[in-house]
Amino acid sequence: MTAKIIDGKKIADKILSELKSKIKNSKQKPGLALVLVGNNPASEIYVNFKEKTCKEVGFYCERFNLDKNISELDLLKLINDLNQKPNLHGILVQLPLPKHINEHLITNSILPHKDVDGFTSLSLGNLMSENAILAPATARAVLHLIESAGTGIEGKNAVVIGRSNIVGKPVAMMLLEKNATVTICHSRTKNPAEHTRKADILVVAVGKPRLIKKDMVKEGAVVIDVGINRADGKIVGDVDFENVKEVAGFITPVPGGVGPMTIAMLMQNTLTAMELAKRI
Repeated sequence: MTAKIIDGKKIADKILSELKSKIKNSKQKPGLALVLVGNNPASEIYVNFKEKTCKEVGFYCERFNLDKNISELDLLKLINDLNQKPNLHGILVQLPLPKHINEHLITNSILPHKDVDGFTSLSLGNLMSENAILAPATARAVLHLIESAGTGIEGKNAVVIGRSNIVGKPVAMMLLEKNATVTICHSRTKNPAEHTRKADILVVAVGKPRLIKKDMVKEGAVVIDVGINRADGKIVGDVDFENVKEVAGFITPVPGGVGPMTIAMLMQNTLTAMELAKRI
């Protein structure tokens, strides 16, 4: 068996094209504020891509490049100003932030209806109550890619490797909402392969190059690789792609899988945020 490749870029391009058509003749354009603190090379690449996508789709975008030594108070003041701007429907603060800044405090200073990344405590709490309107973009991307495989989620054994608030926990909650039987594995899990071999759906988000080997994957499984790592001079995921694709039924590549879909979901969330603003 050779796995079918889930082409995240192709699916994302279709979503972005639909968004572009939807707002082409609209009187109001969704507006997104992108806040970058410092000059982390990876963060700059991500923000550049988000800004580029905004412009391609026809969204309004304001970018704020801030010095790495900006005070926490000054950053909070900026976010408060952005919260008050009616033409900016979404606010995204690129993580990670410098160590002297409390990420939790900054994230939670964004108004819930402008939290297009879905990182505020309220947004994450809404996942628990199955009432999420602006769910984390990466988690939404993962669910969309799983559903694109067409094998279903209800009743399936799903294993999520990683328990971050950004990916692991939100993905697990969203899979539960779809009636999967969910197991979360993490750094303290004894013998994770014992769990992964039973997974009909396997989501990996830990940031360890090629962690998941061929013998850890159930035949025919849907494998979603969220990891982005640099190894041997190239970008690789958390899954040993070349070998795992021999047993999996469906698999996402890195790059070209979850990454492009996350951007598409961010754009979708921004449009949703604009629609939310009309009700407030």
